[in-house]
Amino acid sequence: MLPGGKPESTLRSRPWHAANLRMVFVARSLRRKLGRTVVVERVRYRRRGWNKPTLDAVHDAKRAVERAKARCPNVPIVLVGHSMGGRVAVHLSTDPAVSAVAALAPWWPDQDADRVPENCGLFVVHGTADTWTDPIASRTQVEAAHLRGVAATWLGIDGAGHYMLSNPKYWHALTATFVADQLERRDRIKPTALPPPRS
Repeated sequence: MLPGGKPESTLRSRPWHAANLRMVFVARSLRRKLGRTVVVERVRYRRRGWNKPTLDAVHDAKRAVERAKARCPNVPIVLVGHSMGGRVAVHLSTDPAVSAVAALAPWWPDQDADRVPENCGLFVVHGTADTWTDPIASRTQVEAAHLRGVAATWLGIDGAGHYMLSNPKYWHALTATFVADQLERRDRIKPTALPPPRS
């Protein structure tokens, strides 16, 4: 579980920051869906920013992936990232242990999804009214990944914004279903269809 952040910030990440709190609720949903046999771990970055060229968040998340691989060798890892966390996730997707990425309203300003290899599933959920990150850019990048042979799916939530506050249970259910499918079936199937949210 990879939270969002800021393009540039060297401030320490704190548990009470909204980006971290958002992932608490997504993690709870995953634990309910997946049960006790799957470990759900939230990463908290040391610093709040992406911070190019040092890529602090990528390094912090990579350490978490390495710990997971050491603790559970030969077990697939699915990365779930919101906003900047979606960018972190695709930067780590080339690790052979990473079987899939779920990116929620991802921040992909530099064609970041081009990094996703063909053997890694990709599922993107984006609110169509998001004004913080670009749903059109994420859709275009997912379509390009699909053309390259990635099992890639983009789903827009009509009228939803960036922070997953519009029908959060729907966001959580979509994410949990995708992760469960990826862990149960190694052939990178599409997520099970869910009914659209009630207006």
